[in-house]
Amino acid sequence: MVTNLQLNGVFDMDIVQACIAGKPHAQEALYTHFSQTMFGICLRYASDYHSAEDILQEGFVKVFKNLDRFRGEGSFEGWLKRIFVNTSIEFYRKAVTKRKVVELDSVYDQGTESLALDNLATKDLLRIIQQLPTGYRTVFNLYGIEGYTHKEIAKMLDISEGTSKSQLARARESIKKMIRNLNEQ
Repeated sequence: MVTNLQLNGVFDMDIVQACIAGKPHAQEALYTHFSQTMFGICLRYASDYHSAEDILQEGFVKVFKNLDRFRGEGSFEGWLKRIFVNTSIEFYRKAVTKRKVVELDSVYDQGTESLALDNLATKDLLRIIQQLPTGYRTVFNLYGIEGYTHKEIAKMLDISEGTSKSQLARARESIKKMIRNLNEQ
């Protein structure tokens, strides 16, 4: 049985090899070790808890199907995060195809303004992000949390850079408004 998941803070690659070999205890160990972190990513992109659970499940299916593709270049956790971000984007794309997207190229990027987050609990911020419309939420996460450029986001989501910038600006405004409303309560 695999019991030691980390060696000097690095994920034990023996577990990955055991997962590739189809060992259920290794798969369970990998899932147990990373599910909470990956669920946090899913929650940021999903509109609700149940959608996040769906993304998590779909993401781990992809992880286990593609473990043999991990080359050991970079961190294993970074590789996992990329899968879960991409799975979240796929979830977003499926939702977008069900409704029409309006291009708003004329809105510019309004630079980052600091938000008054000092008194805001993580769960409150997560709830605020989840309340954003899907497009705003996805662009906000990709740009503000994952660090992608508007050009990269546009390519990933099949939208224009202007739309990415617009959705980010609108997400920021919505977040500010929701924080103000929280502070007024």
